[in-house]
Amino acid sequence: MVTDATDVVVVPLWGWVALSAAIAVMLAVDLFMHRDNHVIGFREAAVWSAIWIAAGLGFGVIVWWAYGGDVAGTYYAGYLIEKALSVDNVFVFALIFTYFSVPDRYQHKVLFWGVVGALLFRLVFIFVGAELLAAFFWTAYTFGAFLLYTAYKMAFQHDKELQPDENLLVRLVRRVVPIDPNYHGDRLFTRVKGKRVATLLFVVLIAIEATDLIFAIDSVAAVLAITTSTFIVWTANAFAVLGLRSLYFCLSGLLRRFTHLHYGLAFLLAFAGLKLILSETPVGKLPIPVTLGVIVVTLTVSIVWSLLATRSADAAAAVDEGDRPREVRTD
Repeated sequence: MVTDATDVVVVPLWGWVALSAAIAVMLAVDLFMHRDNHVIGFREAAVWSAIWIAAGLGFGVIVWWAYGGDVAGTYYAGYLIEKALSVDNVFVFALIFTYFSVPDRYQHKVLFWGVVGALLFRLVFIFVGAELLAAFFWTAYTFGAFLLYTAYKMAFQHDKELQPDENLLVRLVRRVVPIDPNYHGDRLFTRVKGKRVATLLFVVLIAIEATDLIFAIDSVAAVLAITTSTFIVWTANAFAVLGLRSLYFCLSGLLRRFTHLHYGLAFLLAFAGLKLILSETPVGKLPIPVTLGVIVVTLTVSIVWSLLATRSADAAAAVDEGDRPREVRTD
């Protein structure tokens, strides 16, 4: 794969250690603040979302100070595309929680451990993907084709009915691990008649992790299309994923308004796939300002399109409701 200056970001070991420690501290604070399993309202979720977004944007400023505007631009491009793709995660998480009838007060715990798993998955995929792109030129074509296929599925098969209980990993866990088909508070494991078994909440966690495993492949490949710097790709993924829980509680009640967002996300995945393929042609890597511009415009158009469409639908529904004849009481 053709490389440029933004792909070669030398980060000392203490930088990796400091970042990992900061992420661990943020996760610990989040877990401590929600240790009582209270139901998270919109206001609390909005505050936490603002905190996570501020952390992600603030880290970009540090990157700008340390490595310059070009590298910071690649970070922000990766962060934006990750943040956008995480909205699609929220759709799926909502479907899984509804499917398993997960009580509201236990959803944060599942998402917390889901985020921990997501960070680990992405860390592995990032290093493996970057090494493959560096070692074999045809990897760019393979990843690019995969992103194009994923974009097609997102655009035209997004409404396909989800059956979390039929997931291969969930079925495998059900066969290997004894499962009690009930919730036992916020416990993932418990004892029933003296036998240690997994609870239904553990099955939900496996369904979340299995789903995110697929999302992780897509999202990591999309950011690798922007840069192969493992540090930039990892930080963009990490700061976007850290805010996933609060984003879910912010948007879970508003998901019906984002009816056309998946078309925008599909376009971004297709764009990333083409970008990867072009990187191995005489065209080379597209400039970061172009990439940032495409991401911002695509997200803006798809969100505005969704909001206008749902507002029109709501207005039409209100008119229909007003036109219905009212029941006349004769008593």
